[in-house]
Amino acid sequence: MKIYTKTGDKGITSLIGGTRVPKFHIRVEAYGTVDELISYIGLIRSQKIDLHIIATLHQIQIKLMDIAAIVASDERAKKLRQITDDDIYLLENEIDKYDAELEPLRYFVLPGGHNCPSFCHIARCICRRAERLILRVDEEYPVPENVLIYINRLSDYLFILARKLHKDLDIQELLWIPDK
Repeated sequence: MKIYTKTGDKGITSLIGGTRVPKFHIRVEAYGTVDELISYIGLIRSQKIDLHIIATLHQIQIKLMDIAAIVASDERAKKLRQITDDDIYLLENEIDKYDAELEPLRYFVLPGGHNCPSFCHIARCICRRAERLILRVDEEYPVPENVLIYINRLSDYLFILARKLHKDLDIQELLWIPDK
């Protein structure tokens, strides 16, 4: 199979199911942003970090591929694997576990100090953008509720993961403390 098809040369692409849309269509924007997030999570996974975190990030990448497929599918597409309550609980359990290890947060965190937690913050920002785009898709093409919940929870996970990695690396978090 060739890597190029030439079918998108005029700015049109196909959704899963066959509907042809412009490459700037909201669905393409949304699943493209999810793809960007998958790549950034791959960058985090490539760091020298705890093997449990690497395995969790791998599972997250798989779920994000499922989300991209859901967002990229028209009404004619075959039934796809869905995001389950268990997928959401996995994120919530990881968040709760890491949060219990950390000092309570009273100020906003400024990203920086080390590449790995900084990559988490970039991924968190991409995740928030993906969430906004998926919400726009949902206005016109209903998206399963668990997709919206998962992507929202994922940004929380990436934030707490950045904090945990700061702790694991023994690097002090930079805080934004507004002037009084």
